[in-house]
Amino acid sequence: MIAGCQTIKEKTDAIVEKENEKLSKYISKPASVLQMDLGKPDEDFKNAKGNYELIYNTRKYGIPCERRFEINPDKIVIGFVSNGCF
Repeated sequence: MIAGCQTIKEKTDAIVEKENEKLSKYISKPASVLQMDLGKPDEDFKNAKGNYELIYNTRKYGIPCERRFEINPDKIVIGFVSNGCF
């Protein structure tokens, strides 16, 4: 039982690492590059820090995926969060 859980954890970790590697390429790039690749975001708003957040929502196998990018006032990607994406 424990070995099965470990295998699932390793697979999940590998998927998360691949997703983070894929999205990390946008850090320090203009938001326009992000939007050329991913298209128009599903949501965008200014957060409490004064930065913009672009949110992309998709579904794979019925599981919702949210990718959230933080854009500074100079329109440069400074961070991201990915939930439920694989």
